[in-house]
Amino acid sequence: MSGAGSGRPERLGRLIAEAELDALIVEGAANLRYLSGYTGSNGLVLVNADGGGRFYTDFRYASQVAEEVDGAFECEIVTGELLDAMARSLAAGRVGFDDTRTSVSRRAKLGELAPAGVEFVAAPGLVERMRAVKDEREIELIAAAAKLIDELLGWLFAGRLSGRTERELAITLEHEMRLQGATAPSFSSIVAGGAHGALPHAQPRDVPIEPGTLVTFDIGALVDGYCSDCTRTVAVGEPSARAREVYEVVLRAQLAGLEAIAPGVSGRDADARARAVIEEAGYGEYFGHGLGHGVGLEIHEAPRLSRISGDQALLAGNVVTVEPGVYLPGELGVRIEDLTVVRAGGVQLLSGFTKELLVLD
Repeated sequence: MSGAGSGRPERLGRLIAEAELDALIVEGAANLRYLSGYTGSNGLVLVNADGGGRFYTDFRYASQVAEEVDGAFECEIVTGELLDAMARSLAAGRVGFDDTRTSVSRRAKLGELAPAGVEFVAAPGLVERMRAVKDEREIELIAAAAKLIDELLGWLFAGRLSGRTERELAITLEHEMRLQGATAPSFSSIVAGGAHGALPHAQPRDVPIEPGTLVTFDIGALVDGYCSDCTRTVAVGEPSARAREVYEVVLRAQLAGLEAIAPGVSGRDADARARAVIEEAGYGEYFGHGLGHGVGLEIHEAPRLSRISGDQALLAGNVVTVEPGVYLPGELGVRIEDLTVVRAGGVQLLSGFTKELLVLD
């Protein structure tokens, strides 16, 4: 998706002015793509408070920036370091930079190279604040990535899982994902069976799936620059009574979390609604991560749904996961995750694959 003609530079300019800055240095592949449409790997942007500015890259991307970059920016092809060229061209005034991305050494270099009269001001998160609220075109792309995962799970689960290794299944999913139109997985796929499923970020092993175990599949696709994220836990062979009990607890918690999602609700309160279900069932100590996170050009972005999210309210247009889990060390793990859009009337599900506990071969 291109940022060209989107009006995003002008919107960012207004945020820059509200922050009492004259300009903002923008870095990071996702921020550059969102703001300008640029999909290359080396770029830097200086945005002015009027929404105009300058895009810096090197000769490898000269043709690419001419095709992709929003007309709000003049483009400069740099020989040498982009930051050096940008610093030397600054005009006197207050220039914001993201202190969560800029190292101490880079900040010092900016100060050395900039002309007199330039004041550098820490101003993190302005572009990320914009990115957190998706427009309808962005939601369409994320929905397409989510639909691909729904179809992929249906395709995989129609075959036999028992005896196949976690690693084989992960590779199979990622290969088929690309064949079906994904650029790549949006993150390294998780396939974790039995006790290995008690690791929330388990790495697939060359270990066969055994009958009578739960298997967690956490996968996502990258489509036209946008990510999806979905988790389903299935049974291979008849699960134990304990496994069924834990699954039902997690499912109830996930449904409670979905019901809590709405504009004006804080990420902390949404997390608390789902967490209460797990705590009441006696498994509270085994749900150690947050309820969810934003998804877009990156697989983890604002907003967050967790106990430490604070009071910041969800906004219509946020795209967030809802993914409670229970992880019993040495025994099993269950996580159920949907990708959702916060809408004025509540929540829109982008993940459509069944959440019934499937018992597969």
